Amino acid sequence: MSGTIVKSTSPVVPRWARKSTLVLAIAALALAVFGTTTQGWLTVHLDPAQLGAAVSSQDGLHVQGSKAATTVTALALVALAGGLAASIAGRIARWIITALILLAAAGIVGAAVLVLADPAAAAQGSIAAATGISGSDVQVDVTVFPVLAVVAGVLLGLSALLIIPAGRFWRSRTKYDTAATAAAGGAAAPAGPTDEIDSWDRLSRGDDPT
Repeated sequence: MSGTIVKSTSPVVPRWARKSTLVLAIAALALAVFGTTTQGWLTVHLDPAQLGAAVSSQDGLHVQGSKAATTVTALALVALAGGLAASIAGRIARWIITALILLAAAGIVGAAVLVLADPAAAAQGSIAAATGISGSDVQVDVTVFPVLAVVAGVLLGLSALLIIPAGRFWRSRTKYDTAATAAAGGAAAPAGPTDEIDSWDRLSRGDDPT
């Protein structure tokens, strides 16, 4: 008896297009951006008399990223939620999610670049909260974390752009796809409520529904 060789018609999914790989990359980058906002982005050097007893005059006033660029934290969470939602979204929804993640990434990069361009202005809110004085001329040092936020934001946007081409390799989990798959494989789809109603109508007319 000769055996039958069945060849798979499923396309080979490239490694970059795997759903788990892409979703994990977007989530990791979004978390990386969020993590930078918990660190000090700026160090403000003020007169010891202005700093007060609560702040060390040697270390200066440390400004976290969440205070220097308040929108970055929220945008990182939006990108994280979008990446997770893309794993279960349909084709149209993936376009919308991609646009949202791209906008979030652009906002992250833009906010971090503004801090790098004018760190003194970004620190004014924290200076006023610590000293009660605003608009003072101070020396502000920038740490590496705003730069890391820019890099992570750019990579986040590039990863979002891969959702659309990678989505062609992702299998949908809708009932319509399941029925189409069963029909292509020669298996009959289970009878639904509409089929049962049609059978009863044919029986009432004296016809044999079989």
